[in-house]
Amino acid sequence: MSDNNGTAAKVALTPATHTTPPAKFSHGVKKGNILQVAGQVGFRPAKEGEPPTPVGPTLREQTLQTFANVKAILEEGGATWDDVMMLRVYLTDVDHFAEMNEIYNQYFEEQQLTAPPAARTTVYVGLPKGLLIEIDALAVLG
Repeated sequence: MSDNNGTAAKVALTPATHTTPPAKFSHGVKKGNILQVAGQVGFRPAKEGEPPTPVGPTLREQTLQTFANVKAILEEGGATWDDVMMLRVYLTDVDHFAEMNEIYNQYFEEQQLTAPPAARTTVYVGLPKGLLIEIDALAVLG
């Protein structure tokens, strides 16, 4: 797909598991072989007419759901975890770092990556009450 200038068009990505964003942004965008996933949190898959809610109160529950939400956008854009170049993890509590690393390592071991793992940055932030983690991703396809 290209725009009027013959360059790749920028396409918004919203998988069926996600509702329309609450503000003027896209859950993911793809232009050419670049795919950027917006920060995702551990919200349950979307149900029309219901507000988004966290999947559960634990870091494990929220991290695994956050990975599922990122993966849904990657797949919507034709990417896999092997295409991801950079992951940014945002935690609300420095004390969650070791547990998040354990969950992260186990998750990616189960994904059976065929390419080297993505680069990663982890920072500590404030998120809405009850949310413990947020993750965004940058993928390059082809």
